[in-house]
Amino acid sequence: MADNADPDDLGRLPQAVVAPRRRGRISTVWIIPILAALVGAGIAIQRVWNEGPTITITFKSVEGIQAGKSFIKYKDVNIGQVTAVQLSADYGQVEVTAKIARSAAGLMVEDAQFWVVRPRVTLSEISGLNTLLSGNYIGFGAGKSDVTQHSFIGHAVPPIVSTGVPGRQFVLKAGDLGGLGIGSPIYYRRLPVGQVIAYDLAPDGRAVDVTVFINAPYDKYVNPETRFWNVSGLDLSVGAKGVDVRTESLVSLLAGGLAFDTFSFLATPGPAAANWVFTLYGDRAAAMKPLDSAPRRFVLYFSESVQGLSVGAPVTFLGLPAGEVTEVGLTYDARSGDVRPRVEFIFYAEQLFARLPARQAAALKTLDKSMGKRRALLRRLVEERGMGAQLRSEGLLTGQRFVAVDYFPEAPRTKIDWNAEVLALPVVPSTLPGIEARLTSVLAKLDKLPLESIGAGLKQDLDILAGTLTSVNRMASRIDAEAVPELKTTLEEARRTLAAAARVMKGAETTLVGPNAPAQQQLRDALQEVTRAARALRVLADYLERHPEALIRGKPAEGSETK
Repeated sequence: MADNADPDDLGRLPQAVVAPRRRGRISTVWIIPILAALVGAGIAIQRVWNEGPTITITFKSVEGIQAGKSFIKYKDVNIGQVTAVQLSADYGQVEVTAKIARSAAGLMVEDAQFWVVRPRVTLSEISGLNTLLSGNYIGFGAGKSDVTQHSFIGHAVPPIVSTGVPGRQFVLKAGDLGGLGIGSPIYYRRLPVGQVIAYDLAPDGRAVDVTVFINAPYDKYVNPETRFWNVSGLDLSVGAKGVDVRTESLVSLLAGGLAFDTFSFLATPGPAAANWVFTLYGDRAAAMKPLDSAPRRFVLYFSESVQGLSVGAPVTFLGLPAGEVTEVGLTYDARSGDVRPRVEFIFYAEQLFARLPARQAAALKTLDKSMGKRRALLRRLVEERGMGAQLRSEGLLTGQRFVAVDYFPEAPRTKIDWNAEVLALPVVPSTLPGIEARLTSVLAKLDKLPLESIGAGLKQDLDILAGTLTSVNRMASRIDAEAVPELKTTLEEARRTLAAAARVMKGAETTLVGPNAPAQQQLRDALQEVTRAARALRVLADYLERHPEALIRGKPAEGSETK
């Protein structure tokens, strides 16, 4: 039909005209979706804005860490949450993905530290007990770097010293680790001032490098001359003062520990730099051996046994520590064919200088620097004052001996051989051999005593004494049984006799001695007669003294006498 249509008819058909679209009003139906979209976009933007970076931490194992439940904590504040836990590509480790809060984004630097916090009970500490209720979490230690990093290696245990703690770390060279471990305490004058933070074999495999950290402000007491030693377990020593048991603390006894100190007589240098390398000694005695840039060497030739004297034994000068024995051996004299003990020791001059007043020490050091003055001083001490060496015992309990350098005025003087390679000091015999000889003599005399015969005679005497005592006991029993009753009867009769005698004496006293007794009256009359007779004799004596002729002529008559 379209092919047969008239063109004029087609022109009379109406034509379509394009008209602009009329603007209509938005339907209210779309308001709610639009608002929801705007809120969702705001929430998404807010979330993205508040969220920090996503980090990955690689651990060997992550017991108790779960995605969506475990947190990352710093100073007990949540700074992130674990979002995924999966194995690494080689299946040998565990990768933990965590979302960090925006407020903690600045802490994610290259030296930051992560570790799994779980309950840990060791000899030195107990930690992580709060995880028994809240579950394990990842601990965080802030770093000091300014370089941002989002991939980290986690630690199996928490770091002993957190980053930022004031103090310094040092390295100790030891022959072996001994009883030390991570966290073993370090003491300074028995105060805990640090701990062991790491240990490993030295690169050459011949020693152990122990890394320690000393907390501030105690790190300033560590200087290049400081000595470190091991205080693990008990330090037991037996000497002249008896048994000495020392330990720093119960923790060091169980978990091991270290201690350090510096010689008091040395000038205090500045603090040692961080990571300074020190030697770790086995005990305090070995660590605190005195330092001397040029120790003096001397040799002693003894004529007695040196049993009990060993290398390292102390050498004293006037009772003060002054050196140590370095060699104990023998020497052979080809001329005399004599073999005798040879003891070599070193003498720490600087240690003695430190015991003098400052001016005297300076003067003596100046003198010591001159070989001639030093020889003159030694010659005066030995050849004039009688200085020599003597073996002495630290105690009868241990049997250990030491060398005592002292003055012996009564000892014979000897001269020093200055041509000898090592100067020899004169030796004075010790008193111990004399005591031993006397004891030996006493024991020999005791051995000569006929102890068996004396014992047999003593036994015989004791038997006789026992028999005598038995006889005495029997006699005493017989006396008690037989003589005592008769003695009682005799005593009773004597008592009655004495009572009768007392009555007789009382009557006699009344008869003979009473004031009205006849005998008393007769005695009185007799005494009067004697008195008159004595008076007449006295008159006669006086008359004869005046008229001695009366003995021949007689007494004249009274009338003639007067003429």
